[in-house]
Amino acid sequence: MSAQGSKSDPGRTPSPDAETGVPPGETPPGESSTGTGTGPYRPLTRGWGKGPLVLICLLAFVIALFFLAYAITLNL
Repeated sequence: MSAQGSKSDPGRTPSPDAETGVPPGETPPGESSTGTGTGPYRPLTRGWGKGPLVLICLLAFVIALFFLAYAITLNL
């Protein structure tokens, strides 16, 4: 290996003309590596366990009962 950097090909470098911009074909496409099939396949996990799901449902039920009792006591 050499410590010197690689020299660019003068035929492939963009033109310095700022008015016309870079001609087509001199820059790589921006979306070439954004496919959905990238990365290794990982199987799906089971998701929520029964314990946290029961706890959340029970908490929601207790809160609903609280607001129901509060609404009934306001009307008396």
